[in-house]
Amino acid sequence: MENPSNASSIPEKWGPRFFTMWAGQAISLIGSSLVQFAIVWWLTTTTGSATVLATSSLIATLPRVLLSPFAGALVDRWNRKTVMIVADSLIALATLVLMFLFALGQESIWVVYFILLIRAAGSAFHSPAEQASVSLMVPKAHLARIAGLNQTLDGILTIVSPPLGALLVSLMPMQGILAIDVGTAIIAVSILVFITIPQPPRQLAQASGTAKKTSFRQDFREGWVYIVKWPGLLGVVLIAMAINFLIVPAFSLIPLVVTQEYHGSALQLGLVDSLFGIGVIIGGLILSAWGGFKKRIATSLMGVIGMGLGILVFGLFPSSWFYAALGGILIVGVMQVFANGPLNAILQAAVDPDMQGRVFSLLTACAAAMSPLSLMVAGPVSDWLGVRTWYLIGGVACIFMAIAGASIPAIMSIESNRKSD
Repeated sequence: MENPSNASSIPEKWGPRFFTMWAGQAISLIGSSLVQFAIVWWLTTTTGSATVLATSSLIATLPRVLLSPFAGALVDRWNRKTVMIVADSLIALATLVLMFLFALGQESIWVVYFILLIRAAGSAFHSPAEQASVSLMVPKAHLARIAGLNQTLDGILTIVSPPLGALLVSLMPMQGILAIDVGTAIIAVSILVFITIPQPPRQLAQASGTAKKTSFRQDFREGWVYIVKWPGLLGVVLIAMAINFLIVPAFSLIPLVVTQEYHGSALQLGLVDSLFGIGVIIGGLILSAWGGFKKRIATSLMGVIGMGLGILVFGLFPSSWFYAALGGILIVGVMQVFANGPLNAILQAAVDPDMQGRVFSLLTACAAAMSPLSLMVAGPVSDWLGVRTWYLIGGVACIFMAIAGASIPAIMSIESNRKSD
């Protein structure tokens, strides 16, 4: 079934409206990235505790796992523009409270934890609302390019945020950096106020009284049923979960690989981070210009194979080949864009606009839930069999899953054959 989400309602000159909104959100992301760096640095210098840092990461992940399924159902019921404005405002307000506490010298680790929880909860609502709005603002033919543009922005932030954050930490107090984030959030919200974001057909029909209103419970259940009854979409979700299970430990174990296997220092670890960010930028620029194969799922599966190869190169090269192994990290960065960008475009193009908030949220929750599980498994396995073992397992499994996915007709036809209808 051809998805009507991207129909003639999108104006011919769609660019100014969309890119104005996109620019505001990009500015807000810059502020958030700086605050993220500053908070991690403050926790590190204040406590020096790995447990504290791990706890902060867990707190940032939990809302994605626990709230996202419910947030998605609410996003599909509510006005998506309003959701984005309220979520951004809530995050800014929480940051403002923390800013004043730092200014008064009343900050504490527990307060920082609570603010991180509020920010993550706001993001659990904001992200699906923003993702689900794109297909109603951008023609289907350009969705993959927009996904590439977003990936490019992520790569730039990966490279720029740490040194810029470090510079700001050395020049101003913590409350000054927090004030920057509040300011960028105000810019994003101010732009959203004046931007028209279309609503999906069912919301409009229910608002006008031409369609029967449903309960939250019905909408919540409908999201799960929608995924389960569509074999192609269910297959993509399961593959995404498996890949997240395998990839997260590979990234988490990078410091150990650099220091123990390649006998490197902080400089070499910095090179790994930089090369990954550069790879993401390169991949994003290529995808923005190219758009991927006509069958977007083929681009995603190619990206997964490339990620597997990059992981094998970085994790298994001889100890004296560190600088050659960096090529593997560059490949992972490029191929991650090819894997993720077209997948987002597929969901935005193929999933009914009334369901996109739920689908994006459920995918996020399922994938995020794999992170703590994989880390619990990868740690003991790596201690038992060696840190390189996980790179062998992860790299080979990624390649195998991509090949297996390419052999499943329901997955390969996800963009044109909705089995649930």
